[in-house]
Amino acid sequence: MKSILPHLYDGHMMQQYKGAPFGELSPHVFAVADVAYRAMINEGKSNSILVSGESGAGKTETTKMLMRYLAFLGGRAATEGRTVEQQVLESNPVLEAFGNAKTVRNNNSSRFGKFVEIQFDKQGRISGAAIRTYLLERSRVCQISDPERNYHCFYLLCAAPQEEIEKFKLANPKSFHYLNQSRCYELVGVSDAHDYLATRRAMDVVGISAKEQEAIFRVVAAILHLGNIEFTKGTEVDSSVPKDDPAKFHLKMTAELLMCDVDALEDALCKRVMITPEEVIKRSLDPQSAAISRDGLAKTIYSRLFDWLVDKINVSIGQDATSKSLIGVLDIYGFESFKTNSFEQFCINFTNEKLQQHFNQHVFKMEQEEYTKEQIDWSYIEFVDNQDVLDLIEKKPGGIVALLDEACMFPKSTHETFANKLYQTFKTHKRFIKPKLSRTDFAIGHYAGEVLYQSDQFLDKNKDYVVPEHQDLLGASKCSFVAGLFPPLPEETAKSSKFSSIGSRFKLQLQSLMETLNSTEPHYIRCVKPNNLLKPAVFENVNIMQQLRCGGVLEAIRISCAGYPTRKPFFEFINRFGLLAPEVLEGNYDEKVACTKILEKKGLKGFQIGKTKVFLRAGQMAELDARRAEVLSIAAKTIQRRVRTHYARKRFIALRRATIVMQSICRGSLACKVFHCMKRESAAVKIQKNMRKYQARSTYNKLHISVLVLQTGLRAMAARKEFRFKRQTKAATIIQAVWRCHKAVKYFKKLKKGSIVAQCRMRGKIARKELRKLKMAARETGALKEAKDKLEKRVEELTWRLQLEKRLRTDLEEAKAQEITKLQNSLQEMQHKVDETNALVVKERESTKKAIQDAPPVVKETQVVVEDTQKVDSLTAEVDSLKASLEAEKQRADDNERKYNEAQTSGEERRKKLEETEKKVSQLQENLTRLEEKLTNLESENQVLRQQAVSMAPNKFLSGRSRSIIQRAAESGHIGGDAKTTMDLHSPSINHRESELEDKPQKSLNEKQQENQELLIRCIAQHLGFAANRPIAACIIYKCLLQWRSFEVERTSIFDRIIQTIGNAIETQDNNDILAYWLSNASTLLLLLQRTLKASGAAGMAPQRRRSSSATLFGRMTQSFRGTPQGVNLSLINGGMSGGVDSLRQVEAKYPALLFKQQLTAYVEKIYGMIRDNLKKEISPLLGLCIQAPRTSRASLVKGSSRSVANTEAQRALIAHWQGIVKSLGNFLNTLKANHVPPFLVRKVFTQIFSFINVQLFNSLLLRRECCSFSNGEYVKAGLAELEHWCYKATDEYAGSAWDELKHIRQAIGFLVIHQKPKKTLDEISHDLCPVLSIQQLYRISTMYWDDKYGTHSVSSDVISNMRVLMTEDSNNAVSNSFLLDDDSSIPFSVDDISKSMEQIDISDIEPPPLIRENSGFSFLLPRTD
Repeated sequence: MKSILPHLYDGHMMQQYKGAPFGELSPHVFAVADVAYRAMINEGKSNSILVSGESGAGKTETTKMLMRYLAFLGGRAATEGRTVEQQVLESNPVLEAFGNAKTVRNNNSSRFGKFVEIQFDKQGRISGAAIRTYLLERSRVCQISDPERNYHCFYLLCAAPQEEIEKFKLANPKSFHYLNQSRCYELVGVSDAHDYLATRRAMDVVGISAKEQEAIFRVVAAILHLGNIEFTKGTEVDSSVPKDDPAKFHLKMTAELLMCDVDALEDALCKRVMITPEEVIKRSLDPQSAAISRDGLAKTIYSRLFDWLVDKINVSIGQDATSKSLIGVLDIYGFESFKTNSFEQFCINFTNEKLQQHFNQHVFKMEQEEYTKEQIDWSYIEFVDNQDVLDLIEKKPGGIVALLDEACMFPKSTHETFANKLYQTFKTHKRFIKPKLSRTDFAIGHYAGEVLYQSDQFLDKNKDYVVPEHQDLLGASKCSFVAGLFPPLPEETAKSSKFSSIGSRFKLQLQSLMETLNSTEPHYIRCVKPNNLLKPAVFENVNIMQQLRCGGVLEAIRISCAGYPTRKPFFEFINRFGLLAPEVLEGNYDEKVACTKILEKKGLKGFQIGKTKVFLRAGQMAELDARRAEVLSIAAKTIQRRVRTHYARKRFIALRRATIVMQSICRGSLACKVFHCMKRESAAVKIQKNMRKYQARSTYNKLHISVLVLQTGLRAMAARKEFRFKRQTKAATIIQAVWRCHKAVKYFKKLKKGSIVAQCRMRGKIARKELRKLKMAARETGALKEAKDKLEKRVEELTWRLQLEKRLRTDLEEAKAQEITKLQNSLQEMQHKVDETNALVVKERESTKKAIQDAPPVVKETQVVVEDTQKVDSLTAEVDSLKASLEAEKQRADDNERKYNEAQTSGEERRKKLEETEKKVSQLQENLTRLEEKLTNLESENQVLRQQAVSMAPNKFLSGRSRSIIQRAAESGHIGGDAKTTMDLHSPSINHRESELEDKPQKSLNEKQQENQELLIRCIAQHLGFAANRPIAACIIYKCLLQWRSFEVERTSIFDRIIQTIGNAIETQDNNDILAYWLSNASTLLLLLQRTLKASGAAGMAPQRRRSSSATLFGRMTQSFRGTPQGVNLSLINGGMSGGVDSLRQVEAKYPALLFKQQLTAYVEKIYGMIRDNLKKEISPLLGLCIQAPRTSRASLVKGSSRSVANTEAQRALIAHWQGIVKSLGNFLNTLKANHVPPFLVRKVFTQIFSFINVQLFNSLLLRRECCSFSNGEYVKAGLAELEHWCYKATDEYAGSAWDELKHIRQAIGFLVIHQKPKKTLDEISHDLCPVLSIQQLYRISTMYWDDKYGTHSVSSDVISNMRVLMTEDSNNAVSNSFLLDDDSSIPFSVDDISKSMEQIDISDIEPPPLIRENSGFSFLLPRTD
């Protein structure tokens, strides 16, 4: 209202109400404040103004306007420095920032009660002030409900300037646990940043120094960080530790902001110290208790901070000890009744009951006291007294507050025992109501209505004590402000009981407040909320009447109407209504008699004449006012008639004179205008005639010229087109002739070259054949001996190899295939040589016989013949001996072969056993190696993080360029020379070069680097696509980072910008194409980093790991396989790297690179989860339709399986929803394939999706009886067949084991559709049909089954009985009886799994995008040819 109608509350309105009699002007808050101020000045008595109403009715704004008006009345002139009234007014924004919050009914609801005492001196000037607060709602710090908000100060701090946010390590309110419990973070039309600056200015005005302000907001930031500390189970039983790295970060930030020790803070949250006479025991808390301890510490800190603010404001404003009068303004919470009412609502409504009693005593009782004082006849008027409700709440020893304190003193008391105690104590009380359907709730019939309270949190919220560990921790803080909030307790207080009742303390505060109000003259302001929509110009009549009834206004009106609501002193009555009887005023009557005569003349009855006042019945004052208004109206009309006649006559005479003058002037002017118009019309006709002639001539000339130009252009164009066509035709003819000639010449040369090659090959083949024949013909008989020797040597060699095979069975795996091949080749060669030898012998025999036959019978040659015969015989004998030896060798070879086969069989068996053993050992060794590498990386990363600050100090003397040059020099020396060679960083030459480099300007290099980075970010923000199934963006990023040595620097911003680019790209969660594209890029980049980066410190541990692994047998066997590190083929990134994977060195990454790797891992998991959840959202509506067949289709199935066209259409309609799921899966798979997402991730996605389908279908089947039917089983089975067909089409590369995830629903559907269920035994069902399903699941399916198609029955009663026995045994064995499945939404892979599943990537031939291809700074990205 103040913003809509500002003139109602401005300075002009204050001036109007200043000193005006009450009731003379319209009702206003300024009128009430003015009455209180005048009564204080005139009577010297203190006054109070009670502002009441429900939440959102405007109590806080009304209080601020009252304080403004009192400051206007009692303020001083403008002086230097801060005045008391300025401090009083500016205390409101400070207290609102820390004590107000948004609730369901109000955007700026005060969550505490406030009583402001404004002290005045004898001159009526403000001389001091004091603020008292009541019952701050501490539980709101840790727990809020939607759509409410926490206290304003948290959101103001999150909207502070950037330097404040960075100093306190803050972020968006959505990231804090104490703020994100509700989805409401901002208020419409309210700027938190502007309010933050206004609050800081108000703190300056009220006297809070800048140092204290910084400490205040430091504590507020510490509470936000404290709420983000999460706990998980520790290594010990019932212990807790911070959950993860973010929790540790917030723990560290909380300790830094509170300036206390981190370990001490963790112990104070996770442990408790129990002091016994014998020893001090430190007990650990479980995660839930630790979270409760955390919330308790946050509430205690905030409560102490709020109390400190109030005390500081009171000290800054100051109190006037000499002041004798004051005006108190009470702004306290109104009556509240929510859906859930806890201890806070109980105390608030208790306060309103007290104030209502005070209102009754003041208004109703004072009304009747005035009747007695004036000595008029009256009868006692009944009014509702709420003393019984107050006795129910606060009476000792049997009130609710007393019983609550008693329950809090017993450690074993719970809210149930407290509620039972209330039920027993107040079961006959008419104001106490016990609900029928609750064991812990209770209701109280307040004056405003019945309120149902939930006693779950009553005991915890009534206890007000500080945990000693928290007191000791914050009392020892290095920050004086924090230590001041927790002063050391007195020794007797520390030794006494820890329990302190909030309810009892609040009751004492209320008693003190009521004593203060009773000592003052009260004034009441009832605020009414027009509607619950928080909109202007909307009045809800029922709601307003309820508020008037709750506030006692209707009751006050009823009492006033029952008595004499209107009373006037004699003087005021005669002064106002004397004109109704002028003869009474003319006579010299007494005031009392005059009043009586006036009333009797007007015929009023039932009035009373008191000692000093006239008392009128309801409506009589209105009747007198109407009579008075009628008399005044008649007199006014007479005066108005005379005045109006005079004014009308005077105005008529003046008007007639003016009209005559105007008529003469107008007639002369009109004649002049007619003459001028005629003259102008004649001139215009002549001008138009000449102008039209000129325009027509000009238009014709332009058209004639344009036509000529157009004709010329068209003719020239046609000529040039014809000429161009002829020239192109001629050129095409020449090109065709040259091309045909070139083609003919090329074909002729190719044919000629092929002919020459064919001739050369044919001639060479013929020549080799002739040479082979000549060599065979040139052999002599000695070749047989050589063949024999070779055969014997070969047999001996085979025998030696066989013995060697027996001795070296462990090496049989590698030598088996080679020996078999060698033996077979040797046997073939031996057989071939024997055949050749036999052929040579036969051929030689034939040649000898032929020579003998051809030889003439000469005596001389007889010896020769004899010699030849002897030679032939010797050769024959030798051949026979060779044959015998050959047979013996064959026999030995057969024996050896048989033994070899036996040995091979036994060796094969042992080899298989050895392979299985080696496979298991290799798996164990691989797992051990992977675990060692993980442990090493984790230790190295932790070491880097711990020593980051330490390592920065000694390296400060090196500039950025000198360090990079030294690192490059050291790396090049490591690659080219001995690994032990190091560089002396303190040598004179390096120091000299360092000093020279530091003197050179670095600005141009840094600017060039920034430009390159900016260009890279702009490049990857675009969709770069893929090259040979490799994402271009990931490869370009990796190449640039490796070239720029970003992994090896201590500080860089390129990683944050890359992560920010990826984060901006995936903001649209619904676009699966973008998500798949970035999943492919992020996983590929993560793979490159995983195979390239290694943490600092890992190299020092490598020799020890190699020694331990090579000390065993399998370590020696696997050492050769682990000799070279895994990497990526980057042979063309730098000029000297051309060896592929084996030549690539791993980079020792610094902290930014390790952090970038972790962030990239988190984004891969996030994108994967988003893609999976999108597919779940897409198929979830279809799954609900797939579990149960439509009724019409089911009816058609029951009638019979006809093969008509209608039945075919029904079958298609049945599987339409399943085909929708298959279509969604297919589209999703095509999207992932199009973006080349690794098949490993695709398999994981579809495995989890099929698991989700299995869980949804199976749980729906178990929960709905209409789904456990025979026809529904056939329907779901047909749908599962569609999914199986999709898995077959998708292949194992992408579907993987997804089909196996449907095992529960497949076996359940198989059980539904089998026939002769009563003949099946429990063993057949549980082991053969449904081995995966549990007894509880089988029992539920069996009992819910019904056959709507053939009318068959479920399993037999014996099987059901056996199932029940097994279920009873399972329940006795404490096995979970839940028969439903849970959906797994975790991330089912790690970085190592991705690294093992993906193949090595060669990124050397990746073409850079056009955006950076022409840039010289990215020339290293261009592929280079050898």
